[in-house]
Amino acid sequence: MPVDAPLLARFALAALAIVLSPGPDTMLIVRHALGSGRSAGFAAVAGVQLGLLVHTTLAAAGISALITASPALFHSVAILGAIYLGWLGAKAVLTGGTMVLAVAGPVRRSLALRQAFFTNLLNPKVLLLFFALYPNFLVAGGASLALQITLLSAVLIAINSAWQLGLAWFADRARQLFVNPRLMRGIDVGVGLVLLGFAALLLVEHGR
Repeated sequence: MPVDAPLLARFALAALAIVLSPGPDTMLIVRHALGSGRSAGFAAVAGVQLGLLVHTTLAAAGISALITASPALFHSVAILGAIYLGWLGAKAVLTGGTMVLAVAGPVRRSLALRQAFFTNLLNPKVLLLFFALYPNFLVAGGASLALQITLLSAVLIAINSAWQLGLAWFADRARQLFVNPRLMRGIDVGVGLVLLGFAALLLVEHGR
């Protein structure tokens, strides 16, 4: 086995603690599931996992380490992420909220997947996760580092998927309570403001 079972179990506990911490991914999944139902929420979950797969590939190839080792490059990624989150948030707030109860079609599911994918891909916290957390569970002289990173990421994605699929399912169930269009718009604007808050924090932290 590329990673010993006790070490893998400790990584799973650390990954679970990180996954349970709410972030932009969570907000987007809940927003899409509330507005367009379970299939849109599940599409957003898939987008997040696709982002993690890209991060895994970059980490296995050593590119993530290069990005985090270069302050200018790392800050550039963070600022791009902030701009994207700011755009998503501003779009929701300035339009007065566009979330309505509707059954998700292919276009809506595609939008949910795309937004979640780019939000995860451009999130500097995910880069730091691979750079700061993974080295504590990699064993030099054992299996190839790429294989170890792949196994750790498989565990992370499994935990993340289980949690986020549950969130999407519960949000879909809860959407039946939000039949008031005004309330739905209020939720949409609230999510937009939270995304703007995440964007502002990233800009403050990395825009200097």
